[in-house]
Amino acid sequence: MTGTRAVADRYLRAWRNGDRENRDPQGLRRRRLTVVAVTLVAGIAVNAWALRIPAGDTLFYPATAALALVWLTGAFASGPIHLGTEPDHEGHRPVLSSVLTATVLAVVFCLGALIVARIAPLRDPVQALLDHATVGSLALVGALTAVNGVAEECFHRGAVYSAAGRFHPVLVSTGVYAAVTATSGIPLLVVAAVLLGLVTAVQRRITGGVLGPVVTHVAWSMVMLLALGPILEAAAP
Repeated sequence: MTGTRAVADRYLRAWRNGDRENRDPQGLRRRRLTVVAVTLVAGIAVNAWALRIPAGDTLFYPATAALALVWLTGAFASGPIHLGTEPDHEGHRPVLSSVLTATVLAVVFCLGALIVARIAPLRDPVQALLDHATVGSLALVGALTAVNGVAEECFHRGAVYSAAGRFHPVLVSTGVYAAVTATSGIPLLVVAAVLLGLVTAVQRRITGGVLGPVVTHVAWSMVMLLALGPILEAAAP
């Protein structure tokens, strides 16, 4: 019990002190805001296009690769992107804790899929997106999913979070991520973006960098890619 309380105290202190590292010089913050705004315009357009490409169309692959390139370019053009460390463990990267976080998220989403499978307006758009992995190349879709997970976190929990400064960066970065995802036209993806975005934004605040969010996002995405389709198919009425 004492060990659990000590860990909880470390994370609570990290949360309270989380805005201290998020204080860019004024010039760098202006640069971040400008780059973030330009990148969002491009990213929203490419995202809306890529996620509406029908399964089986090979254009889906270069389109999603282009989307990752937009996010990565915006992230690193905005300024320094930090990896972050575990609270009170200087040099220890937040890998294991992020895998555990992704596991919990994946379980929650898989349980939720059992309900979604019975609601056609929610199920069908998600199934159409997952069809890219069954109609096309699963290996290529998996690789692009992982790369986009890295790119999205570098931009949203890196550039956007830092650009928000001390103006509620957890909520701002989550809201922006959800708004971008909404351009896909898939309601369930927006719900996923809010939940995933909130969890990874909290990780960003606690660890001070994007590595934790990246590990969580990629691990969660891989489980969803492989498990969600079979669950929806098995549980459908």
